[in-house]
Amino acid sequence: MNKLRLDLPRVKRWVPLLALAVLALAYAAMRETPTVMTAVATRELPVYNVDTEEKVLSISFDAAWGCANTEGILDILDRYDVKTTFFLVGFWAEKYPELVAELVARGHEIGNHSATHPHMSQLTQAQIREELRQCSELVRSITGKPTTLFRPPYGEYNDGVVRVARAEGYECVQWNVDSLDWKNLGTQNMISQCTKSVHPGDIVLFHNDSKYILEALPTILEYYTQAGYRIIPVSQLLLEGDTWIDHTGKQHSSTPAPAPEPQATPAPTES
Repeated sequence: MNKLRLDLPRVKRWVPLLALAVLALAYAAMRETPTVMTAVATRELPVYNVDTEEKVLSISFDAAWGCANTEGILDILDRYDVKTTFFLVGFWAEKYPELVAELVARGHEIGNHSATHPHMSQLTQAQIREELRQCSELVRSITGKPTTLFRPPYGEYNDGVVRVARAEGYECVQWNVDSLDWKNLGTQNMISQCTKSVHPGDIVLFHNDSKYILEALPTILEYYTQAGYRIIPVSQLLLEGDTWIDHTGKQHSSTPAPAPEPQATPAPTES
């Protein structure tokens, strides 16, 4: 008991100091929370799909490696009178200039898919600009037109990639319907992936060199047509004027945008 009495004065001296420390920590936490929230809320997102009541959607093809199925794809698209968007990597355009010219001759749109298909989020701002510039200049040298749409390789991006692309005059475009054709799971799997849930404003992802694309594409196009959808290039799907993009990547026509809430960012995977 005597020992407790002797320690009490020391304890009393430490109480105010401990209280001040707790208050300081609480104040710091309160100051940091809005900063974290702002960082989440201002995340830069590409367009994954579009908010529209019109029964329109876009299908897109990424071209980075082979070319064997490209002519067949174009023939199928002609048969259904469908115009689409092909996102080309620079080295693909350089290797197959005659196909690039053919894409444009048949009325399709060309988007920028980088010059060398790198992981864009690992590049500096100067390197991102150079990837965009090289690909666009290659396309312009063949078609006479620069590119204005950009799809990051692997579907991978960060705030810097999106900001630099938009500063260079591009709209960043992803997709919300993934055919998963690069997994080579079969014709029926592709058809199911592309038709199981379809909505106005969707953007569908294909690859020009996927194994089952020539078998699956006609059935998919027939499904969209019979469901009353009109298939248009991505640039025609995107909304004009004042727009904003919600946490899922859907583009809306309205201003100002409502205060965003912190949400998980979609993370598509591409071959």
